[in-house]
Amino acid sequence: MTTVRQPRYSKEEFARRGDEIYQSQVRQQIDEEIDRGRIVAIDIETGEFELADDTMMATRQLYERLPDAQPWVVRIGYRAVRRFGARSLKDAL
Repeated sequence: MTTVRQPRYSKEEFARRGDEIYQSQVRQQIDEEIDRGRIVAIDIETGEFELADDTMMATRQLYERLPDAQPWVVRIGYRAVRRFGARSLKDAL
């Protein structure tokens, strides 16, 4: 039987909590130079986190420790986890 996890917060509250925990707790515990590009999955309720090379692994590791986690995912050193579209509009000209 597969567990269906439901978010308990709005998207805005998820983002607010996740960013706040990353900035105030997680960021000081990682090496942004060494871990640049790696993924951090943060439980927005406890502040617990897992670090991995991809989103699925980081999230799976977090769920293994905290089955009821509400994960927020951050790519270390980047503003977004994934990039969509062209890298620059200038490149298209």
